Amino acid sequence: MSATTDPAVLLRYADDALLVFDKPSGLLSVPGRGADKHDSLATRAQALYADARIVHRLDMGTSGLMLMARGAAAQRALSMAFAARTVAKAYVALVAGRLVTAPEESAVIDLPIRLDWPARPRRIVDPLAGKPSLTRWRALDYDAAADATRVALEPLTGRSHQLRVHLAAIGHPILGDALYAPPALAARAARLMLHAHTLCFAHPLDGRRMCFTSGAPF
Repeated sequence: MSATTDPAVLLRYADDALLVFDKPSGLLSVPGRGADKHDSLATRAQALYADARIVHRLDMGTSGLMLMARGAAAQRALSMAFAARTVAKAYVALVAGRLVTAPEESAVIDLPIRLDWPARPRRIVDPLAGKPSLTRWRALDYDAAADATRVALEPLTGRSHQLRVHLAAIGHPILGDALYAPPALAARAARLMLHAHTLCFAHPLDGRRMCFTSGAPF
């Protein structure tokens, strides 16, 4: 079933085991500390489905597809699928400068990431203490007037801020990224130009393959 749950949050799918939402940029995935950070996709989902539970998150600035479980059993099954990397996720981003790949070919960023404790929640590349982090990317098109490239991204590992850290590390930060892009590039967009556009996984009850897509709003 599909229905609009809120002017800002589109419920793409619901059944007895799971929910798929299209999260807007600027909305937290889960509540933060303080009354001003109570509003989130999780709290809105739980207002509709009391058994809604988190299995993964999107950064506040990232828009796109987000999966939630209904009940403890579905949460365990879906959380295990994410941990086993059997959930396929793909993103679109708009990055500074020109990136090039051969048609229909991709490249991989292999840079270990760790938390930068003095500047948390920032993450940094650390070849010695970082956790293995892999991102597959492919250039889609280049806008010469804006000097920006639209890229397809597939995180092969699931580190926090992985896509943002990796693109910044190779010199092509995501536009609108106030945490990792230089101020001039962060200011070139009113939001983080990163969108979760594809999500595929096995249904926790019967194992059938579920795939959802969401067009990037930029």
